[in-house]
Amino acid sequence: MSQRKRSRGSGLTQGDDEDFSVVPTQSPSQVQRNLESRSQEEIDRKVTELVQFLLVKDQKKIPIKRVDILKKVIREYKDVYSEIVNRAGRTLQQVFGLQMVEIDTKHHIYILTSTLPRVEGENLKQDIQTAKLGLLIVILSFIFMKGNSAKDSAVWEFLRRLRLNPGEKHKVFGDVKKLVMEEFVRQKYLEITPIPLTDPPEFNFQWGPRAAKETSKKDILSFVAKIQKKEPSFWISQYNEAKANT
Repeated sequence: MSQRKRSRGSGLTQGDDEDFSVVPTQSPSQVQRNLESRSQEEIDRKVTELVQFLLVKDQKKIPIKRVDILKKVIREYKDVYSEIVNRAGRTLQQVFGLQMVEIDTKHHIYILTSTLPRVEGENLKQDIQTAKLGLLIVILSFIFMKGNSAKDSAVWEFLRRLRLNPGEKHKVFGDVKKLVMEEFVRQKYLEITPIPLTDPPEFNFQWGPRAAKETSKKDILSFVAKIQKKEPSFWISQYNEAKANT
C-alpha cells in the first residue's frame, strides 16, 4: 500500500512536486503532434491563465518558480509546456511590455523585467512604486561606485544624508530598513551577505540578479554623472567596467 498521503483539499500527493519539477524534452514535431491532440480553445485558456498568474506574481515582484507554473497552471498540459510558455511570453511582451527572464538556471526561477522604463526613461516619480524605483537606483548607484559591494553601515549612513533614516518611518517609503533589507532583497534587486565574525552582525550589499537584468552599469554611471555634472569617464575604474559590461 502506498505510504504517500493526500494533501487536504489540494488533490496532490506528497512527491508531486518532484513530478512537476521536470518538463519532458520534446522535439518541435512532438510538440506539434501534442498540440494537434488538443483544441485551440484549451491552449488559449492555458495561455491566458499563465499570463494572469505571472502578472499577479509580478505585482509583488516575487520570483517565479517553474515548478509553481507547472503545478498551478500547466498541470496536465506538460506535453505542450513550451508552446504555452512561448505564447504567454509573446503576449506579455506585446501587450504589457514585459519579458520573462530566467535568473536561476539550476532551480529554474524567473522574473518579469520591463522593456519600457530605464534609468533615463519617462519617468520615476509617478507613484509610490516608482518612487521606490528611484530610491533603488540611488542605492544601486552607491553600491556600484563603492566597487560593487557596500557595508550596511555605509548604506545607512548614505541614506541618512538623504534624510532617509532607517530607524524612522518615512511618509513615502514607510519603514526604510524593511524596504531595503526585505522587499528589495526578496524582489532580487539586492543581495545581502553576512560578514563573518562580526558582532553585532554586519552585512555587505551587492546587486541582485534582477538589477543586473533591468539596468546596466553604463546606465547607472550615466545617472551618477548627470547628478555630479561630470563626464562618466571621470571615474576611470567604473567607466572601464561599465564599458566592459556593455
